[in-house]
Amino acid sequence: MQKERPLSPHLSVYKPQITSVLSILNRVFGSFMAVSTPVLVYWLMSIASGPEAYAELQACFSHWFAKLFLLAWAFSFFYHMSNGIRHLFWDAGKGHDLETLNKSGYAVLASAVTLTAITIVFALKGGA
Repeated sequence: MQKERPLSPHLSVYKPQITSVLSILNRVFGSFMAVSTPVLVYWLMSIASGPEAYAELQACFSHWFAKLFLLAWAFSFFYHMSNGIRHLFWDAGKGHDLETLNKSGYAVLASAVTLTAITIVFALKGGA
């Protein structure tokens, strides 16, 4: 005779909260950056290889898909960095109450969007 055991709670049981969504996004964006690191290495290698190699890479980066990739990478970087700063405050024992958790979560999103927008503005101006 087999006992009836309750199933483990699944994601569908829980109501999504800002903290859980941001935690999942942190893992997703961190994984995206880890997988896309070879592009960063290729970019650095093209700079070190000389003007011809860098010009070839810049031509590749002018494609709309490459621009979308760079936008996603920039947002991922700024999101991951902002959330890392949030975690540093948590490690110091600050911001564990529910109101501060929610406010800091929205601040992470706002800072990631703002820093990405600033990066886009500088990129469109040519870095000057």
